[in-house]
Amino acid sequence: MKKKSTFKLKVFISLQESTCSECGENLGCKAWITLDREKGALCLACADLEHLVFLPAGDAALTRRSRKYSTLSAVVLKWSKARKHYERQGLLVEEKGLELAEQECLSDSEYREKRREYATVQRAELNVKYIQEFAEKIHEIYPGCLVKRGQQIAEHACRKYSGRVGRSASAKQFSPEAIDLAVQAHIRHTETDYDTLLSQGHDRHEARSQVRNKVKDILLKWKTDP
Repeated sequence: MKKKSTFKLKVFISLQESTCSECGENLGCKAWITLDREKGALCLACADLEHLVFLPAGDAALTRRSRKYSTLSAVVLKWSKARKHYERQGLLVEEKGLELAEQECLSDSEYREKRREYATVQRAELNVKYIQEFAEKIHEIYPGCLVKRGQQIAEHACRKYSGRVGRSASAKQFSPEAIDLAVQAHIRHTETDYDTLLSQGHDRHEARSQVRNKVKDILLKWKTDP
């Protein structure tokens, strides 16, 4: 079982036009952002939360278990004009954490139905042709990356809600820089203890520095034919 996050991260659904202060991407209205004390608004990609999946509020057991099995998670908040305060919309959790949580709940037929509904929503968020092209570009640059892994990277990068590396203008043109960012992000989250460092409250720049050499080694390996 993964170690439970000890540091609460927050993601806000903005009600006004937002621009990421780090990458300069125009995120539009209703963007999913984090707030950096020094830099201001950050898209999920720049905040290194782009690999997480959204679990809507409403199911206490599934939420509790998903957080338990996710090394890194973030509370999603939205400002209520009527109530004049932020209301919790759900959690961003690791996909594997959500799957483990669902396995504990699947003995109940109600949860099986919710899983089917969730899968429907996930499919709606994906543009199959675009993702396939994104995955093919990954393998052109990183031939040592397994096909299944490349597909996973593309799907995570290209989800429709704001903040994904793959949703940026440069990614839609399949620029090498956008591909590199997506692959590097995947390696940080899956092959290093980067998420654990973030969950413990480490600054993301400091955390990136600690895992940088390992990321570089894997990138070099993936650029070599298998």
